[in-house]
Amino acid sequence: MRPTGVTMSSFFHGGNIGALSTRSWAELTCLRARLSPRRASRAPLEKMVSSASEKDFSVSSRSSGAVSLRRSGYKVPGFPGLLGTDFSKMSRAEKAALLRMILDRQVHGLSFSPYVDMQGPGTVVGEQQIRQRLEIIRPHTHWVRTFACTEGHQETPRIAHELGLKTMVGVGLSADLDSNEIELRNGIELGQAGYADILAIGNEVMLREDLSDEQIIEYIERARAAVPGVPVGTVDAYFLFEEHPRVAAVCDTLLVNCYPFWESCPAEYALLYMKDMYRRAQSVANGKKVIISETGWPSVGSPFGSAIPSYDSALEYFIRTYQWAEEDGIEIFYFSSFDEAWKVGDEGDVGAYWGLWDKDGQLKYV
Repeated sequence: MRPTGVTMSSFFHGGNIGALSTRSWAELTCLRARLSPRRASRAPLEKMVSSASEKDFSVSSRSSGAVSLRRSGYKVPGFPGLLGTDFSKMSRAEKAALLRMILDRQVHGLSFSPYVDMQGPGTVVGEQQIRQRLEIIRPHTHWVRTFACTEGHQETPRIAHELGLKTMVGVGLSADLDSNEIELRNGIELGQAGYADILAIGNEVMLREDLSDEQIIEYIERARAAVPGVPVGTVDAYFLFEEHPRVAAVCDTLLVNCYPFWESCPAEYALLYMKDMYRRAQSVANGKKVIISETGWPSVGSPFGSAIPSYDSALEYFIRTYQWAEEDGIEIFYFSSFDEAWKVGDEGDVGAYWGLWDKDGQLKYV
Protein backbone atom coordinates (compact mmCIF):
# COMPACT_ATOMS: atom_id res chain seq x y z
CA MET A 1 0.00 0.00 0.00
CA ARG A 2 1.24 3.48 -0.80
CA PRO A 3 -1.43 6.04 0.14
CA THR A 4 -1.46 9.52 -1.28
CA GLY A 5 -2.85 12.59 0.38
CA VAL A 6 -2.89 10.80 3.76
CA THR A 7 -2.49 12.92 6.88
CA MET A 8 -1.63 12.31 10.49
CA SER A 9 -4.09 12.21 13.37
CA SER A 10 -3.55 12.51 17.11
CA PHE A 11 -0.33 10.85 18.21
CA PHE A 12 -1.65 9.50 21.45
CA HIS A 13 -4.11 6.69 22.09
CA GLY A 14 -5.34 6.08 25.62
CA GLY A 15 -3.02 4.65 28.23
CA ASN A 16 -1.40 6.33 31.17
CA ILE A 17 1.13 8.84 29.96
CA GLY A 18 3.76 9.70 32.51
CA ALA A 19 5.95 12.46 31.16
CA LEU A 20 7.41 13.58 27.86
CA SER A 21 10.27 16.02 27.62
CA THR A 22 9.78 19.47 26.14
CA ARG A 23 12.17 18.52 23.38
CA SER A 24 10.31 15.32 22.55
CA TRP A 25 6.96 17.07 22.57
CA ALA A 26 8.34 19.66 20.17
CA GLU A 27 9.57 16.91 17.86
CA LEU A 28 6.15 15.30 17.85
CA THR A 29 4.43 18.62 17.24
CA CYS A 30 6.75 19.41 14.33
CA LEU A 31 6.06 16.02 12.82
CA ARG A 32 2.33 16.65 13.02
CA ALA A 33 2.74 20.09 11.51
CA ARG A 34 4.58 18.73 8.46
CA LEU A 35 1.44 16.87 7.51
CA SER A 36 -1.87 18.39 6.47
CA PRO A 37 -3.99 19.57 9.43
CA ARG A 38 -7.13 18.19 7.77
CA ARG A 39 -7.08 15.17 10.09
CA ALA A 40 -5.61 16.86 13.13
CA SER A 41 -6.28 15.59 16.62
CA ARG A 42 -9.88 15.80 17.79
CA ALA A 43 -8.78 16.78 21.32
CA PRO A 44 -5.96 19.04 22.51
CA LEU A 45 -2.91 16.86 22.85
CA GLU A 46 -1.42 19.20 25.41
CA LYS A 47 -3.95 17.99 28.00
CA MET A 48 -2.42 14.52 27.73
CA VAL A 49 1.17 15.59 28.35
CA SER A 50 2.63 16.69 31.68
CA SER A 51 5.48 19.14 31.98
CA ALA A 52 8.86 17.53 32.43
CA SER A 53 12.53 18.24 32.26
CA GLU A 54 14.32 17.77 28.96
CA LYS A 55 16.11 14.70 30.27
CA ASP A 56 12.92 12.86 31.28
CA PHE A 57 11.43 10.79 28.49
CA SER A 58 9.66 8.16 30.56
CA VAL A 59 6.33 6.82 29.36
CA SER A 60 4.43 4.61 31.76
CA SER A 61 2.15 1.78 30.73
CA ARG A 62 -0.17 -0.67 32.42
CA SER A 63 2.20 -3.46 31.33
CA SER A 64 5.96 -3.75 31.51
CA GLY A 65 6.17 -6.22 28.66
CA ALA A 66 4.25 -8.73 26.60
CA VAL A 67 2.92 -11.44 28.89
CA SER A 68 4.08 -14.31 26.71
CA LEU A 69 7.59 -12.87 26.48
CA ARG A 70 7.84 -12.42 30.25
CA ARG A 71 6.75 -16.02 30.71
CA SER A 72 9.43 -17.14 28.29
CA GLY A 73 12.18 -15.91 30.56
CA TYR A 74 13.62 -13.65 27.86
CA LYS A 75 14.28 -10.33 29.52
CA VAL A 76 13.30 -7.36 27.38
CA PRO A 77 15.21 -4.19 28.31
CA GLY A 78 13.00 -1.18 28.92
CA PHE A 79 9.25 -1.43 28.61
CA PRO A 80 6.72 -1.23 25.77
CA GLY A 81 4.66 1.69 27.11
CA LEU A 82 2.98 3.77 24.45
CA LEU A 83 6.06 4.15 22.29
CA GLY A 84 7.15 0.52 22.62
CA THR A 85 10.22 -1.23 23.98
CA ASP A 86 13.40 0.77 24.54
CA PHE A 87 15.90 -0.97 22.26
CA SER A 88 18.85 1.26 23.12
CA LYS A 89 20.55 -1.43 25.22
CA MET A 90 19.75 -4.37 22.96
CA SER A 91 22.11 -5.68 20.34
CA ARG A 92 20.92 -6.52 16.86
CA ALA A 93 21.36 -10.21 17.67
CA GLU A 94 19.16 -9.87 20.76
CA LYS A 95 16.46 -8.12 18.75
CA ALA A 96 16.58 -10.79 16.07
CA ALA A 97 16.31 -13.48 18.74
CA LEU A 98 13.23 -11.76 20.15
CA LEU A 99 11.62 -11.57 16.71
CA ARG A 100 12.27 -15.27 16.16
CA MET A 101 10.78 -16.06 19.57
CA ILE A 102 7.60 -14.18 18.64
CA LEU A 103 7.39 -16.05 15.35
CA ASP A 104 8.00 -19.38 17.07
CA ARG A 105 5.06 -18.66 19.37
CA GLN A 106 2.97 -17.90 16.25
CA VAL A 107 1.51 -14.52 15.34
CA HIS A 108 -2.17 -14.06 14.55
CA GLY A 109 -1.77 -13.67 10.80
CA LEU A 110 0.56 -13.01 7.88
CA SER A 111 -0.17 -11.51 4.49
CA PHE A 112 0.70 -14.14 1.92
CA SER A 113 1.66 -14.11 -1.73
CA PRO A 114 3.31 -17.18 -3.29
CA TYR A 115 5.30 -15.26 -5.93
CA VAL A 116 8.98 -16.06 -6.33
CA ASP A 117 11.58 -14.01 -8.19
CA MET A 118 10.56 -12.79 -11.66
CA GLN A 119 6.87 -13.35 -10.88
CA GLY A 120 4.05 -10.95 -10.11
CA PRO A 121 0.43 -10.18 -11.04
CA GLY A 122 -0.29 -11.91 -14.33
CA THR A 123 1.74 -14.97 -13.36
CA VAL A 124 -0.37 -18.09 -12.89
CA VAL A 125 0.92 -19.84 -9.79
CA GLY A 126 0.73 -23.60 -9.31
CA GLU A 127 -0.34 -25.64 -6.31
CA GLN A 128 3.14 -27.00 -5.64
CA GLN A 129 4.62 -23.52 -5.40
CA ILE A 130 1.79 -22.32 -3.16
CA ARG A 131 2.24 -25.29 -0.86
CA GLN A 132 6.01 -24.85 -0.70
CA ARG A 133 5.72 -21.18 0.28
CA LEU A 134 2.96 -21.87 2.81
CA GLU A 135 5.06 -24.59 4.41
CA ILE A 136 7.74 -21.99 5.19
CA ILE A 137 5.40 -19.76 7.20
CA ARG A 138 2.97 -22.39 8.54
CA PRO A 139 4.82 -22.96 11.86
CA HIS A 140 4.76 -19.24 12.61
CA THR A 141 1.16 -18.09 12.10
CA HIS A 142 -2.44 -19.07 12.77
CA TRP A 143 -3.94 -17.29 9.73
CA VAL A 144 -2.93 -16.25 6.24
CA ARG A 145 -4.42 -13.46 4.21
CA THR A 146 -4.68 -13.77 0.43
CA PHE A 147 -5.29 -11.04 -2.15
CA ALA A 148 -6.94 -12.60 -5.18
CA CYS A 149 -9.12 -15.49 -6.36
CA THR A 150 -7.75 -15.87 -9.89
CA GLU A 151 -4.43 -16.83 -11.57
CA GLY A 152 -4.05 -19.82 -9.26
CA HIS A 153 -4.47 -17.86 -6.02
CA GLN A 154 -7.92 -19.40 -5.58
CA GLU A 155 -6.11 -22.63 -4.62
CA THR A 156 -4.34 -21.04 -1.65
CA PRO A 157 -7.25 -21.14 0.85
CA ARG A 158 -7.82 -24.87 0.33
CA ILE A 159 -4.13 -25.69 0.68
CA ALA A 160 -3.87 -23.43 3.74
CA HIS A 161 -6.76 -25.26 5.39
CA GLU A 162 -5.12 -28.58 4.60
CA LEU A 163 -2.07 -27.30 6.48
CA GLY A 164 -4.17 -26.28 9.48
CA LEU A 165 -4.26 -22.54 8.79
CA LYS A 166 -7.26 -20.23 8.86
CA THR A 167 -7.79 -17.86 5.95
CA MET A 168 -8.82 -14.31 5.23
CA VAL A 169 -9.66 -14.79 1.55
CA GLY A 170 -9.11 -11.73 -0.59
CA VAL A 171 -11.44 -11.11 -3.52
CA GLY A 172 -9.62 -8.76 -5.88
CA LEU A 173 -11.76 -5.86 -7.07
CA SER A 174 -10.81 -3.17 -9.56
CA ALA A 175 -12.43 -0.94 -12.16
CA ASP A 176 -12.64 -4.01 -14.43
CA LEU A 177 -16.19 -5.18 -13.74
CA ASP A 178 -15.89 -8.39 -15.75
CA SER A 179 -12.82 -9.42 -13.75
CA ASN A 180 -14.65 -8.55 -10.55
CA GLU A 181 -17.39 -11.05 -11.37
CA ILE A 182 -14.85 -13.86 -11.78
CA GLU A 183 -13.10 -12.93 -8.55
CA LEU A 184 -16.37 -12.72 -6.63
CA ARG A 185 -17.66 -16.01 -7.99
CA ASN A 186 -14.45 -17.80 -7.04
CA GLY A 187 -14.42 -16.21 -3.59
CA ILE A 188 -18.02 -17.27 -2.95
CA GLU A 189 -17.23 -20.81 -4.05
CA LEU A 190 -14.34 -20.93 -1.58
CA GLY A 191 -16.60 -19.72 1.20
CA GLN A 192 -19.27 -22.26 0.35
CA ALA A 193 -16.66 -25.02 0.35
CA GLY A 194 -15.56 -24.02 3.85
CA TYR A 195 -12.16 -22.61 2.89
CA ALA A 196 -12.82 -18.94 3.80
CA ASP A 197 -12.91 -17.95 7.47
CA ILE A 198 -13.25 -14.28 6.50
CA LEU A 199 -14.06 -12.90 3.05
CA ALA A 200 -12.29 -9.64 2.22
CA ILE A 201 -14.15 -8.15 -0.75
CA GLY A 202 -11.63 -5.81 -2.33
CA ASN A 203 -8.31 -4.40 -1.16
CA GLU A 204 -7.87 -0.61 -0.98
CA VAL A 205 -10.57 -0.04 -3.57
CA MET A 206 -11.66 3.19 -1.88
CA LEU A 207 -8.06 4.38 -1.69
CA ARG A 208 -7.61 3.86 -5.44
CA GLU A 209 -11.13 5.21 -6.13
CA ASP A 210 -11.79 2.28 -8.47
CA LEU A 211 -15.45 1.84 -7.52
CA SER A 212 -18.27 3.82 -5.96
CA ASP A 213 -19.53 3.15 -2.46
CA GLU A 214 -22.69 1.68 -3.97
CA GLN A 215 -20.70 -0.81 -6.04
CA ILE A 216 -18.55 -1.89 -3.08
CA ILE A 217 -21.63 -2.32 -0.89
CA GLU A 218 -23.36 -4.40 -3.57
CA TYR A 219 -20.38 -6.77 -3.84
CA ILE A 220 -20.25 -7.17 -0.05
CA GLU A 221 -23.97 -7.84 0.20
CA ARG A 222 -23.87 -10.40 -2.62
CA ALA A 223 -21.05 -12.26 -0.88
CA ARG A 224 -22.79 -12.21 2.49
CA ALA A 225 -26.04 -13.54 1.01
CA ALA A 226 -24.17 -16.38 -0.74
CA VAL A 227 -22.05 -17.40 2.26
CA PRO A 228 -24.06 -16.88 5.46
CA GLY A 229 -22.05 -17.33 8.60
CA VAL A 230 -18.75 -16.15 7.10
CA PRO A 231 -17.76 -12.61 8.17
CA VAL A 232 -17.56 -10.30 5.15
CA GLY A 233 -15.92 -6.90 4.81
CA THR A 234 -13.60 -4.86 2.61
CA VAL A 235 -9.96 -3.99 3.30
CA ASP A 236 -8.90 -0.37 3.15
CA ALA A 237 -6.88 2.37 4.83
CA TYR A 238 -8.16 3.01 8.33
CA PHE A 239 -9.18 6.65 7.75
CA LEU A 240 -11.35 5.82 4.74
CA PHE A 241 -13.90 4.07 6.94
CA GLU A 242 -14.42 7.46 8.61
CA GLU A 243 -14.97 9.05 5.21
CA HIS A 244 -17.20 6.25 3.87
CA PRO A 245 -19.58 5.47 6.75
CA ARG A 246 -22.01 3.51 4.57
CA VAL A 247 -19.25 1.09 3.59
CA ALA A 248 -18.18 0.78 7.23
CA ALA A 249 -21.76 0.06 8.25
CA VAL A 250 -22.23 -2.83 5.81
CA CYS A 251 -19.04 -4.65 6.89
CA ASP A 252 -19.33 -7.44 9.45
CA THR A 253 -15.85 -6.53 10.69
CA LEU A 254 -13.61 -3.59 9.83
CA LEU A 255 -10.44 -4.68 8.02
CA VAL A 256 -8.05 -1.75 8.24
CA ASN A 257 -4.60 -1.18 6.80
CA CYS A 258 -2.33 0.84 9.09
CA TYR A 259 1.00 2.07 7.76
CA PRO A 260 2.84 4.70 9.80
CA PHE A 261 5.65 4.36 7.24
CA TRP A 262 3.49 5.63 4.38
CA GLU A 263 2.47 8.61 6.48
CA SER A 264 6.07 9.71 6.99
CA CYS A 265 6.12 8.78 10.67
CA PRO A 266 9.56 8.22 12.23
CA ALA A 267 10.04 4.66 13.39
CA GLU A 268 10.37 5.58 17.06
CA TYR A 269 6.83 7.00 17.08
CA ALA A 270 5.26 4.44 14.75
CA LEU A 271 3.61 2.24 17.40
CA LEU A 272 2.07 5.27 19.05
CA TYR A 273 0.67 6.40 15.73
CA MET A 274 -0.66 2.95 14.83
CA LYS A 275 -2.50 2.79 18.15
CA ASP A 276 -4.33 5.96 17.18
CA MET A 277 -5.12 4.60 13.71
CA TYR A 278 -6.72 1.62 15.43
CA ARG A 279 -8.64 3.83 17.84
CA ARG A 280 -10.03 5.85 14.95
CA ALA A 281 -11.25 2.70 13.23
CA GLN A 282 -12.84 1.54 16.48
CA SER A 283 -14.69 4.85 16.75
CA VAL A 284 -16.61 4.15 13.53
CA ALA A 285 -16.98 0.39 13.98
CA ASN A 286 -20.05 0.67 16.23
CA GLY A 287 -18.89 -2.18 18.40
CA LYS A 288 -17.84 -4.48 15.55
CA LYS A 289 -14.45 -6.17 15.60
CA VAL A 290 -11.57 -4.22 14.07
CA ILE A 291 -8.75 -6.25 12.53
CA ILE A 292 -5.50 -4.71 11.31
CA SER A 293 -5.35 -6.36 7.91
CA GLU A 294 -1.92 -4.95 7.01
CA THR A 295 0.95 -3.23 8.73
CA GLY A 296 4.69 -3.47 8.36
CA TRP A 297 7.99 -1.65 7.86
CA PRO A 298 10.48 -2.11 4.99
CA SER A 299 14.02 -3.22 5.74
CA VAL A 300 15.70 -1.57 2.73
CA GLY A 301 14.98 1.35 0.44
CA SER A 302 14.62 5.10 0.15
CA PRO A 303 13.14 7.19 2.98
CA PHE A 304 9.53 8.30 2.72
CA GLY A 305 9.62 11.68 4.40
CA SER A 306 10.66 11.06 8.00
CA ALA A 307 10.08 7.30 7.72
CA ILE A 308 13.38 5.55 7.04
CA PRO A 309 13.64 1.90 5.98
CA SER A 310 16.30 -0.12 7.76
CA TYR A 311 17.00 -3.60 9.07
CA ASP A 312 16.83 -2.43 12.68
CA SER A 313 13.72 -0.31 12.25
CA ALA A 314 11.90 -3.22 10.61
CA LEU A 315 13.00 -5.52 13.44
CA GLU A 316 11.89 -3.09 16.12
CA TYR A 317 8.59 -2.29 14.46
CA PHE A 318 7.67 -5.97 14.29
CA ILE A 319 8.54 -6.55 17.95
CA ARG A 320 6.65 -3.48 19.17
CA THR A 321 3.66 -4.39 17.04
CA TYR A 322 3.34 -7.84 18.54
CA GLN A 323 4.00 -6.74 22.09
CA TRP A 324 1.04 -4.41 21.69
CA ALA A 325 -1.03 -7.14 20.02
CA GLU A 326 -0.29 -9.44 22.97
CA GLU A 327 -1.06 -6.81 25.59
CA ASP A 328 -4.31 -5.54 24.10
CA GLY A 329 -5.58 -8.57 22.19
CA ILE A 330 -5.27 -6.96 18.76
CA GLU A 331 -5.64 -9.19 15.70
CA ILE A 332 -2.99 -8.23 13.16
CA PHE A 333 -1.99 -9.57 9.75
CA TYR A 334 1.62 -8.55 9.27
CA PHE A 335 2.78 -7.43 5.84
CA SER A 336 4.40 -9.38 4.57
CA SER A 337 5.58 -12.97 4.48
CA PHE A 338 8.14 -12.63 1.65
CA ASP A 339 10.06 -9.92 -0.16
CA GLU A 340 8.53 -9.35 -3.61
CA ALA A 341 10.57 -7.62 -6.31
CA TRP A 342 7.57 -6.86 -8.53
CA LYS A 343 6.27 -4.30 -6.03
CA VAL A 344 8.97 -1.77 -6.92
CA GLY A 345 6.80 -0.70 -9.85
CA ASP A 346 4.11 0.61 -7.51
CA GLU A 347 6.11 1.64 -4.47
CA GLY A 348 9.66 2.39 -5.55
CA ASP A 349 12.68 0.54 -4.21
CA VAL A 350 11.15 -0.06 -0.77
CA GLY A 351 8.40 -2.14 -2.36
CA ALA A 352 10.68 -5.16 -2.66
CA TYR A 353 11.61 -5.35 1.03
CA TRP A 354 8.55 -5.71 3.27
CA GLY A 355 8.95 -9.44 3.92
CA LEU A 356 9.99 -11.25 7.07
CA TRP A 357 11.53 -13.81 4.74
CA ASP A 358 13.56 -12.86 1.69
CA LYS A 359 12.60 -13.70 -1.88
CA ASP A 360 14.30 -17.09 -1.53
CA GLY A 361 12.33 -18.00 1.57
CA GLN A 362 15.12 -17.38 4.10
CA LEU A 363 14.26 -15.56 7.34
CA LYS A 364 15.92 -12.15 7.09
CA TYR A 365 16.37 -11.57 10.79
CA VAL A 366 18.99 -14.05 12.01
